Amino acid sequence: MSSQSAQPRHLYLVATPIGNLEDITLRALRLLKEVDLIACEDTRQTQKLLNHYGSSKPLVSYHEHNEVGRAAELVRDMEQGKSIALVSDAGMPGVSDPGYRVAKLAIEHGVPVVPVGGASAATAALVASGLPSDAFSFHGFLPARQGQRRRKLEEIASRPETQIFYEAPHRLLEALRDVAEVLGPRCPLVIARELTKVHEEFLRGTAEDLLQRLAERSGGVKGEVTLLIGKASESDAGTVMGTTDLRGRLQQIMRERGLDQKSALKALAKDLGISKSEVYRRVKIG
Repeated sequence: MSSQSAQPRHLYLVATPIGNLEDITLRALRLLKEVDLIACEDTRQTQKLLNHYGSSKPLVSYHEHNEVGRAAELVRDMEQGKSIALVSDAGMPGVSDPGYRVAKLAIEHGVPVVPVGGASAATAALVASGLPSDAFSFHGFLPARQGQRRRKLEEIASRPETQIFYEAPHRLLEALRDVAEVLGPRCPLVIARELTKVHEEFLRGTAEDLLQRLAERSGGVKGEVTLLIGKASESDAGTVMGTTDLRGRLQQIMRERGLDQKSALKALAKDLGISKSEVYRRVKIG
């Protein structure tokens, strides 16, 4: 299949550059010049790529706000014999980007779906992070709301593999504060920013360290951000205790140290390296 020209009645999921325009395969370039139609998130963004590589194929928008109706239109076009390439603004379509609906619908209608691999911010960040890469989980974007974000972090607290998230730059400091409180200030992190671009940057350290460094950065954080969370060390194991364990530990501190609940909460928070409000919230939730 990889050496064939674009086939009628096929959907090609084509990975595009995540930064540097050279982050694209020869196969992807050929197909973007051979298909009948290219569906993309932002026609202006994709047009820049096509202009750079000399493709004049027509574009149609396909994004989260129109994907339900547009997916059906694209499948009808393919059933009538057209070959279509689906691209996102950067990386692999369908990975934290629109693409799932049209791929699923195409499969349901018997239209062949062909992946055309290429650059991915998640895997690029992982292999250069210095964190274990033998096992990892990718979660897309962290929830924007703090409560949902903290619950997500609690879900992964005891997971043994590297965790990968995308994050909006204007929410990064808030996310780091939650990581430090929920997973512990010594939780190992890597922030990969502007991958494959001129200002590519990797920041490695603990949650506490990176929070301080970025909080002091003038101008804030800009660009595309990938956040990687390493497995907590043994010294941080207490920070991922479940609600039942936390309550038991709290009662134990009250008995052994002769403290009231308020003082015991403060002592427990100090022992775990997280805030008193976080301990109180987690005990209270259960």
